[in-house]
Amino acid sequence: MATHNILKVAPNDNVGIVTNLNGLKKGSKTEDGILLREDIPMGFKIALEHMEQGKEIIRYGEVIGLAKEPIDKGRLVHFGKMIIPEPPRLESIPLQDRRLSKPEPLKGYFFDGYKNKDGSVGTRNILGISTSVQCVAGLAEHVANKIKAELLDQFSNVDDVVAITHSYGCGVAIDAPAAIIPIRTIRNIANNPNFGGEVMVLGLGCEKLRPERLLTNDQKEDSGSHIMYMQDERFQRFEDMVKGAMEMAKNYLKKLNERKREPCPVSDLVVGMQCGGSDAFSGITGNPVAGFVSDLIVRAGGSVLFSEVTEVRDAIHLLVSRAIDKKVGQALINEMQWYDAYLLQGNSDRSANPTPGNKMGGISNIVEKALGSIAKSGTSPIVDVIPPGEKLRKRGLSFAATPASDFICGTLQVAAGMNMHLFITGRGTPYGLSMVPVVKISSNSKLSRRWHDLIDFDAGPIALGEKTIEEMGWDLFHLILDIASGKKQVACDRLGLCNDLVLFNPGPIT
Repeated sequence: MATHNILKVAPNDNVGIVTNLNGLKKGSKTEDGILLREDIPMGFKIALEHMEQGKEIIRYGEVIGLAKEPIDKGRLVHFGKMIIPEPPRLESIPLQDRRLSKPEPLKGYFFDGYKNKDGSVGTRNILGISTSVQCVAGLAEHVANKIKAELLDQFSNVDDVVAITHSYGCGVAIDAPAAIIPIRTIRNIANNPNFGGEVMVLGLGCEKLRPERLLTNDQKEDSGSHIMYMQDERFQRFEDMVKGAMEMAKNYLKKLNERKREPCPVSDLVVGMQCGGSDAFSGITGNPVAGFVSDLIVRAGGSVLFSEVTEVRDAIHLLVSRAIDKKVGQALINEMQWYDAYLLQGNSDRSANPTPGNKMGGISNIVEKALGSIAKSGTSPIVDVIPPGEKLRKRGLSFAATPASDFICGTLQVAAGMNMHLFITGRGTPYGLSMVPVVKISSNSKLSRRWHDLIDFDAGPIALGEKTIEEMGWDLFHLILDIASGKKQVACDRLGLCNDLVLFNPGPIT
């Protein structure tokens, strides 16, 4: 009888993950001699010991649940057989200033990027057409498509034209305290490094969100050259509006076309980490590989963002211990408390996560998901906590507070200033962004083989023991530099796949 390997993450885990791409059948034996008492699909957990009712179920060396009923050794362990444990008590997590050892600097690695006046660097050179209100989204999209069809070929150094549309701007309580989140998000998106600091805004004229609020202080001094209103009385018809926007865009295209790629150190990278459509392999392959890359970028002086409040909440005690000082530790706790209250206000709680797809991929509950999610943050000290919609403030590893929604998280990381996006998936998703390269990483080889034209990097060989996290981490690091330099194209860009930006708006709608 053939024996099969079952993957354990920590020595004290009492469940293991089935790594065989086709799962294991009843009657199979593990390398440790455990007889499977039922069929267990790929990615699902097997009991490595007999568990009485109430027994702690341990994965990643942490308690992910309590046995709801007796579970025999060799049987399937899934969400229906466990009770979710209580989340870490935020008020009991200790805060302290720590002397964290600095890792060995990583030198000698570069990519070809576009340098901006403010010191940031773009991995792409894009004309962004921002909007102050949803009412002008149609015009912005029309103009962007017309520019690409009629003008873009004349400006060989400009990569693309993107309409930055959204569902905000009017019919909202514009002065409510929470309104600052979507407003600063829209403003900071337009100032993403990949837009080169050239902000063009299309407004309607009667919206609550005045377009001037989307400009920086320097840009406000010459707001007339940055903003065009559809309701401007000089426009007698729609074609006049289009012509006005096209003429305005030409000036931006000329400026952007003067930019050329030049060698930039890895310290100029701002990499956003996100996972979506996660499975049980995400926390042992894709996320740890991304975490290894995160540590390399931090060692090189670069910046990394990880996010998704609800998907770190149950592992927050492990993150606070990595905060560089008490202030950052408290900021992490504050974001968790804010979101706890936000969910409570909506008569919801943490059990709303994970998704049905996550469960079909072997993830039992939010505790297990959180422990796998934080692996993409690597091991570096956390130097800052960025509130929703704010820009990056420090080099190193920062927690950008966002919801777990793929689209909202990506939108807020764009606003924070990322110029490269790593997206880890186990179930598969066509998620992409029009303004930032999205490197799609599969957590298992079964997905990457099936979606070979949608996945950029397969981390699955780790689960099969064919490669190590370190080996794959270096491979991914070099791929990132090639993509940042424009030498390689991600699948989403090649196929033209991108999602709409989705604002986080906790404020009231009028």
